[in-house]
Amino acid sequence: MTTWSAEAPTDPPGRPHDEALRPVRVALVDDQQLVRAGFRMVIDSQPDLEVVLEAGDGEQAVRELDPAARTRTGPVDVVLMDIRMPRMDGLDATARITARGTDEHPAPRVIVLTTFDLDEYVLSAIRAGASGFLLKDAPPEEMLAAIRTVHRGDAVIAPSSTRRLLEHLVTVLPDDSPDADTAPARRAVADLTDREREVFVLMARGRSNTEIAGDLYVAEATVKTHVGRILAKLGARDRVQAVVIAYETGLVRPGA
Repeated sequence: MTTWSAEAPTDPPGRPHDEALRPVRVALVDDQQLVRAGFRMVIDSQPDLEVVLEAGDGEQAVRELDPAARTRTGPVDVVLMDIRMPRMDGLDATARITARGTDEHPAPRVIVLTTFDLDEYVLSAIRAGASGFLLKDAPPEEMLAAIRTVHRGDAVIAPSSTRRLLEHLVTVLPDDSPDADTAPARRAVADLTDREREVFVLMARGRSNTEIAGDLYVAEATVKTHVGRILAKLGARDRVQAVVIAYETGLVRPGA
């Protein structure tokens, strides 16, 4: 699993400090009951994690995760979201759930569960607001680590062969010809300073802040500052979304 940050764990953005002390509240969205039961068993075995909601399809998830409903039953921090489900798929559900977040009621972070056969859906999921993705057959420890990582505000890409997966993804990205969809991203990339561009390329290659600092012979705090400015200029939610922008705009190519 690749984590697109090297920051020390902090209170999740938008969450009060006292909330950070309680277990991470997880929702499971999958149309297979046995899959949900297996995930629940693994997650509930951890003292810092608890499953508080299950849904069998995207429509139910959107309904159950409505901010008004959660004020009565308590917040959900992280959603494990399958893609292929009846009534409403995981892509539509992810977009609706993440779009409803506010400063007062932040949207839960979504981890999309996928397979190599569905790579094109992963890109759509990230665009829809997902904070990362995992293979459905990932080892339990990877799933647990991903939940914790996403909850603290970072983003994850798995499996460990991230470069291979990104190379799959790029086959469904637009070609080099400018279009209306990528024009804003291209302008934002053009606005980066030379140093920010260097850091951005290394981010897109999956390097952590610590590794980038070593590559560029600068302090890690300096890298952290650059990363924050890059995300702000790109209008990117997190490092995963920034990586997609790097590939969409042609700044990074597979194997480069």
